[in-house]
Amino acid sequence: MKRIVVISDTQMPFEDKRAMRNVINFVGDYQPDEVIQIGDLVDYPAPSRWTAGTKAEFEGGVLRDSEHAKRAFLEPLRAVYDGPVNILEGNHDERPRKYLTKNAPALAESNAFNFEVLLDFDGFGVKKVEPYYRFAPGWVAIHGHESPGLNGIAGRTAAAKAKKAGVSVAMGHTHRLAISPESHGFGGKLRTIYGFEVGHLMDVRKASYLRGGPANWQRGFGLFYAGKYGATPHAIPVEDDGSFVVEGERFGEIKRNTGGQFAPKGGKAA
Repeated sequence: MKRIVVISDTQMPFEDKRAMRNVINFVGDYQPDEVIQIGDLVDYPAPSRWTAGTKAEFEGGVLRDSEHAKRAFLEPLRAVYDGPVNILEGNHDERPRKYLTKNAPALAESNAFNFEVLLDFDGFGVKKVEPYYRFAPGWVAIHGHESPGLNGIAGRTAAAKAKKAGVSVAMGHTHRLAISPESHGFGGKLRTIYGFEVGHLMDVRKASYLRGGPANWQRGFGLFYAGKYGATPHAIPVEDDGSFVVEGERFGEIKRNTGGQFAPKGGKAA
């Protein structure tokens, strides 16, 4: 049985720092068989439609935000985990590449502003994977922006994409956390496929485009137990204090009296 952790939209440098730190420490303690970052690892706000024509567009920030993502995600993750790390390109991750293609096409062929280059994937031993990445029997991972269509109910966007693809889908993009199954068949012969939206790890207070309004977003990440013939998905909600429960233990901050082990909040090391 393989254990796979799917880390949701982090939107760096707008990540929830406490939640992000706890999830990385959890990965170090849990040592899953694979880690998938499902896209929008970096927000890259400067080359976006939200800043077009404003002062922010001309301040740059692409290299600064890339360095932040390396320091705050890739470096600490690799310090505690040397297993497979696979990353999808989200619609925010592709902003520098698309901005260059649109505004300086003569330079775009250099690939210098592809996010896997900006974040030095080769140096960190991580891999960019393509949409519909098959990570477990009967399951594929996408970021979620690859095809049109969003549903305001958590889980239903992924369910619609799963129905269209004919396979269970894990996705990010919506910042929602939900598993939505759908079964087909009769006479005791049913086939069930799942749509799984794996939440987000963003600090919502930094999402200026929300303008202080409500958002149907849920902080969290995904966990899979994958066997020979299928996989069981689990949605892991992350609370406001950055803690979360996995396999009956609440995980939180590093406890100094555990000899450096990651410990459940207020308890002993798992």
